Amino acid sequence: MTNKEIVLKAMDEFFHQRDNSAIERYWQEDYQQHNPSMINGHEGLKNILGILDKNFSWRPGIIVEQGDTVITHSLVHGWGPSPVIVVDIFRLEDGKIAEHWDVVQEAVPADKTASGNPMTSF
Repeated sequence: MTNKEIVLKAMDEFFHQRDNSAIERYWQEDYQQHNPSMINGHEGLKNILGILDKNFSWRPGIIVEQGDTVITHSLVHGWGPSPVIVVDIFRLEDGKIAEHWDVVQEAVPADKTASGNPMTSF
């Protein structure tokens, strides 16, 4: 499985199927989290499912893989009160996610952007 496939499978099983056992399969035990509101390790991930909106969805559009790094540009519903655009950066090690960074921005409909272009690729 490629690193891109691992990330997509991990995110689907954990966030969409809400399978806590995905943490053990796809994330390193000493996983490093760079989002300032989340803690490192498996415990931080376990905490997310308990507070996540029941209608949460993560829909990646652009996906880039280079070496041990996978970057996704996604539309996310249920992370907050309105949809957000998220750029996630994952570093993998030995077939598991070892590190994560993200940038989150409120989604703006195309008809409300200065360019008239959508914020996503789909």
